[in-house]
Amino acid sequence: MSFGRTVRARRTALGIGLNDFSARLGISPAYWSRIERELEKPPRDELIERAAAILGIRLDELFVQAQRLPPDMQRDLGRVVLAYRRMRAQGMR
Repeated sequence: MSFGRTVRARRTALGIGLNDFSARLGISPAYWSRIERELEKPPRDELIERAAAILGIRLDELFVQAQRLPPDMQRDLGRVVLAYRRMRAQGMR
C-alpha cells in the first residue's frame, strides 16, 4: 500500500476527520487530502513523524511507505548501505 492510502486507511479507521488530523499536523486539509489521494509526494520528514505518532503507526513502516529512509538512517547512510549489501550477499532479504 502507498503512503497516502496507508495514512488515509488508518486515519479513517481511528475515526479522525481530515480537518482534525491536518490541524494536529499544522497544515491545510487541502494539502493533506492531496497527499492521501497520491496527488502530492509524501510530506517532509517532520510531518511523517507527527502523522505516525498520531496514528500509532511504527515510524519505520511509514517511512518505508513514503519510500524514504528514516532520519536516523539518513544521517548514517554509509553504514545502512553497507549493512544492506552484506545482508544481500548472505542471501537475506
